[in-house]
Amino acid sequence: MAFDGLAEKLGQAFKKLKSKGKLSESDVKEAMREVRLALLEADVNYKVAKDFTKTVTERAVGSDVMESLTPAQMVIKIVNEELTRLMGGEQARLQSPSHPPAVVMLCGLQGAGKTTHAAKLAAWLKRQGHRPLLVAGDIYRPAAIRQLQVVGEKAGAEVFERGTQDPVKTSQEAIRYAKDYGFDFVLIDTAGRLQIDEKLMDELKRIREAVTPTDILLVVDAMTGQEAVNVAKTFDELLDISGVILTKLDGDTRGGAALSIRAVTGKPIKFTGVGEKIEDLEAFHPDRMASRILGMGDVLSLIEEAQSRMDEKAAREAGEKMMQNRMDLNDLLSQFEQVKKMGPLKGILSKIPGVEKQLKNVDVDDRMVDRMQAIILSMTPAERARPQIINPSRKRRIAAGSGMKVEDVNRLLKQFEQMQKMVRQMKGSKGRRRGMMPPGFMPPM
Repeated sequence: MAFDGLAEKLGQAFKKLKSKGKLSESDVKEAMREVRLALLEADVNYKVAKDFTKTVTERAVGSDVMESLTPAQMVIKIVNEELTRLMGGEQARLQSPSHPPAVVMLCGLQGAGKTTHAAKLAAWLKRQGHRPLLVAGDIYRPAAIRQLQVVGEKAGAEVFERGTQDPVKTSQEAIRYAKDYGFDFVLIDTAGRLQIDEKLMDELKRIREAVTPTDILLVVDAMTGQEAVNVAKTFDELLDISGVILTKLDGDTRGGAALSIRAVTGKPIKFTGVGEKIEDLEAFHPDRMASRILGMGDVLSLIEEAQSRMDEKAAREAGEKMMQNRMDLNDLLSQFEQVKKMGPLKGILSKIPGVEKQLKNVDVDDRMVDRMQAIILSMTPAERARPQIINPSRKRRIAAGSGMKVEDVNRLLKQFEQMQKMVRQMKGSKGRRRGMMPPGFMPPM
């Protein structure tokens, strides 16, 4: 996951501070030296890392921190605030013109993922209640139009294309089409190149002048580190981009690009690609990302993902059944389906405070959910409704039918029993735990 190395190094630096009851100026400066090294190892721009630690040091050696009861926590608070500021402070949203449609132009080098992320952005907009139109503006790359149609279909978004016609003319016609048919967002997928060249920039400038986009989003690959920052700086100088979509952030364990882009270009990261599925696009929240870097989790994003991807009615019914202790294995099967909609398990768990550190050296196998579903699907309707009737011979049959071991069947039944017991305890607590919901049923790691 992103920032794994940085989070670990920062954790080590702050651990030393926490071991001291009172901090001296030299303690703070020593910690900041470690922080600066951690940032540089994470591929953060040198000037950005230097300015960051300088600012934190100046704030941390103030009397409010030094004389506080918990100076180490105050330093961490300052680091959290400065990390948030470094990445832009507040969430940068897409522009919404008074007269739709909003026109979003996506640009970037070839291979950065423009086409895929155009569709991901369309899917994200649809989840927000919008009606996006995808525009095929890449007429040079073989099968680019077909690729956009394929990913557009996955996103449930219409694709406007005019073959190899001039992309400028196609973009203009697409906007007229969007106005006529009630689309409120037009997403233009432009052509990329292996490198920044005059021809590429000239075409992008012509499209910009012709359609006056409300947003120009640069798609860059987080895995390229500082090269992503350099690309962002060049595109901004030539096109005046409004923001960045940072792809493959889930695979970049260093995260330097995410911490450097805003400081170097002055332009915000608006979205991040965090997986291969069409749903794996997240709005970028600097404060939440700062919390994740410092091991504080990101519960708000987890809740938002659950709300956008899960079936609200099904979730409500499952919650009612759970609290009434009427939940059976059919309901558990349904819950597994809901969890899978939220993406990889490790990504879900990493957003829970205190869990990310525990996951560092743990291989969370997403197939565990599939295997547990297979066990339940190998049961008869009666067994799913009344798990207590599952005797040893039934367990052997279920194990054989699912391709699993009897021990796996036992583990599933045991965990289900424990979940039911926990619910009963909560019901019997006479209000002591009012407002708390039982922990979700998660497969063993």
